[in-house]
Amino acid sequence: MDRAALQLILLGVFLISKQNVDIYSFYINSTVTSRYATTVITSRVANILNESQEIQFEVKIPKNAFISKFRMTIEGKTYDGVVKEKEEAQQQYNQAVSRGQSAGLVKSVGRTLEDFKTSVTVAAFSKVTFELTYEELLKRRLGKYELLINAQPMQPVADFKMDVHIQEKPGISFLEVKGDLSTGDLANAIKTTRADKDAWVTFYPTQDQQTKCKSCGENGLNGDLLVTYDVERRNPKGEVMVSNGYFVHYFAPSDVPRIPKNVVFIIDRSGSMHGRKIDQTRLALLRILSDLDEDDHFGLITFDSEVSLWKRELLKATETNLENARSFVKEISDRGATDINAAVLAGVDMISRHPREGTASILILLTDGDPTTGETNIEKIMANVKEAIGTKFPLYCLGFGYDVNFDFLTKMSLENGGVARRIYEDSDADLQLHGFYDEVAVPLLTDIQLKYPGGTNLTKTSFSLYFNGSEIVVSGQITDNSVESFTTEVIAVSKGSKVTYQDTIMTKDPSDVPPENEDFMQRLWAYLTVKQLLERQVLLKGQEKEDEKKEALKLSLKYQFVTPLTSMVVTKPQEGEVEVADKPKEGEAPPRPPGKDASRRPIRKQNGVIGSGSATSEEVYPSGFELRTPSTSAKIVLTPPAHSSRFLLPVVGQSKPLCFDVPVPYKLRLLQDSASEFSMNGESMTGQNGCRKIAFHYKTNHHLTISTKSIRYHDGQNHVEFLWDQEPTQHNTEDVSLILRSNEIDITMGNICVIILLHKENGDVFLWPAVQQQPKDVKLTGILGEADISYEEIPGSQTTTLKLKDHEVKTSWVMVKDYRLATAPVVGCWLVPFQAVAQRELADFTVTQL
Repeated sequence: MDRAALQLILLGVFLISKQNVDIYSFYINSTVTSRYATTVITSRVANILNESQEIQFEVKIPKNAFISKFRMTIEGKTYDGVVKEKEEAQQQYNQAVSRGQSAGLVKSVGRTLEDFKTSVTVAAFSKVTFELTYEELLKRRLGKYELLINAQPMQPVADFKMDVHIQEKPGISFLEVKGDLSTGDLANAIKTTRADKDAWVTFYPTQDQQTKCKSCGENGLNGDLLVTYDVERRNPKGEVMVSNGYFVHYFAPSDVPRIPKNVVFIIDRSGSMHGRKIDQTRLALLRILSDLDEDDHFGLITFDSEVSLWKRELLKATETNLENARSFVKEISDRGATDINAAVLAGVDMISRHPREGTASILILLTDGDPTTGETNIEKIMANVKEAIGTKFPLYCLGFGYDVNFDFLTKMSLENGGVARRIYEDSDADLQLHGFYDEVAVPLLTDIQLKYPGGTNLTKTSFSLYFNGSEIVVSGQITDNSVESFTTEVIAVSKGSKVTYQDTIMTKDPSDVPPENEDFMQRLWAYLTVKQLLERQVLLKGQEKEDEKKEALKLSLKYQFVTPLTSMVVTKPQEGEVEVADKPKEGEAPPRPPGKDASRRPIRKQNGVIGSGSATSEEVYPSGFELRTPSTSAKIVLTPPAHSSRFLLPVVGQSKPLCFDVPVPYKLRLLQDSASEFSMNGESMTGQNGCRKIAFHYKTNHHLTISTKSIRYHDGQNHVEFLWDQEPTQHNTEDVSLILRSNEIDITMGNICVIILLHKENGDVFLWPAVQQQPKDVKLTGILGEADISYEEIPGSQTTTLKLKDHEVKTSWVMVKDYRLATAPVVGCWLVPFQAVAQRELADFTVTQL
């Protein structure tokens, strides 16, 4: 039997200084009632010092969840968080910022989580209880339900309990527990119990056991507990539940044949896809091609500033065609700009020219950037795509990395019946791509319409496609709560034939829901309604948009959900201090709360620059940075100059990059490889971003000089000169390649590849270097030569401290522009001293001549 997937991520993390506090109990209690999960995390902590101290509480929750309750209890007095309209809470937020208090308690961390963090001052020998509740309607994916619980309490806890209770009306078909916390001695702390419609999992490790899992130690538990289960699916008409005037309908039939699909992959091969992105894309496509069924048809389109079709028409997925496609995929390489408009329209045209009865068509776009050539107006692109598709099939947009305009991809997907998904730039990006394909690999129904006579205030009832392993969920209110029966009807198309599912349930039957959970269905309806109202707002305008926003806000306030329209105001006992919990937007860089040491945070009057970057004289800098070594308490205070260039360093295994400042004007050694006799030097100017001139030297006879007006190359015998505004051109000699495009030149010398971009902004014209990938077996030095750098965030300090190359460095989180990309997106980075990164003085990187 096909198994459905539903994922719940529960990650409770409690970080605290273990020397001065005692976490004497830590509970995670999660109740899943028919896919709606309510999770309560409770931690009780004692201050064991004879003086007051600040105690922190930090937990991680799923991004799809809404926080609905937070409270602190100190000395018998309870302090509750109150959900208010965001604008109303803004005043408290501003006051907190002005006092240097932490504000914006919730921030995104990683792919699926948000971090909730707060602190409170606790008197000597006193106790505090923290309690956080969040709610989520779980979504089915890839054939199984998953309940993931992470534990990292930072110390063994005497009373540590995790309780999970799963209630599923149709019955539970299997239950399995695995993960790091189920290995070794910890396996003995896990107990599972199953009944027909219920399952219980308890995890009660002793303090001794908490130090003995494969990732545990003196800091206690550190790992995941994964509960996997499935439910019985005896009724293809779906599962309907009614309670207190509300209903929910789960529709997930598996008794219908798969529909052959027409799938077109539209692959970005622009220059920014260079390196690991394009490598992983090729690998994912090779796996996906192997998974196509023979009655599927497929097409491959690659694009940069030009659009290339592997074949003009859709081809059947025969072994011969697949083998030829694999050969094509292996040769996909990065180049050029990004013409999203032409590429997507080409995909639409390919499917539209070859309609096949009884099939399902899907467009999948993978890109990592903004449109930079052809039609670049985002509104015009969306209008063009919407007109071309005309509701005939969905468009799924996969955004690679954080530089992509994810709002644009989200809106374009929603307008065309699909969804957008972010692909994270990690070592498993190819698996993320393949995993997404698996979710849409087996279409079972198209054009699904769900009808509910006697229902009102319904959530979404029309769906373009239903895929095996997914689930359609509709909720609403019943107009007449006294009726004795309730009817559902589903009309859809299966392989070209119309199918109908109709069911009637008796509303007066005894409820399977325990009395304490009777309000779950009303909250489920509210949660799903708010989610869909917020989603639709992206597509609406004018009064209709305002009306739906008001309705979403009304429900958010009524049910005390922290959503993008609301904030939770947390009042603390210290002289009325407040903190404000906001729900972060997908893809935005986490804001840096001011904290107690707000004076160290740069206050920006205009956007600075990142990449190499620039901090203008209009930017107010922190008074200095403190650099401490583990062996000494002495401080090195580094005060940035009035004007400087800011350089970005991607960090291995971290989503948050580092950046550092270098004063200008200077002539700097940007890159050097002594072994291959390669160097790249740049000259900056006072009061202007970037470089005015960049010079390359390779071996003894290759010399390239780039200014803001021209590019001059000399190989010892011949001279070549390009102008920035001329037509795209290319020049190749042995070991050297120059490719000039619009406002960009790609330079390859040996196995070192660099892109120089020409930026024009606010009347300034400047050059920007971008190293797309560190070449293997080459040790580059220079300002841009740092590679494989890593850091650790040190918890427990009032200001953020990083451990960087065995040094502790205080840092600030800043938002600046990344000019390594043509679109210059605003990104965030940890600003650290240049000396902390380079471990050398600036004088070691200056040159007298370019």
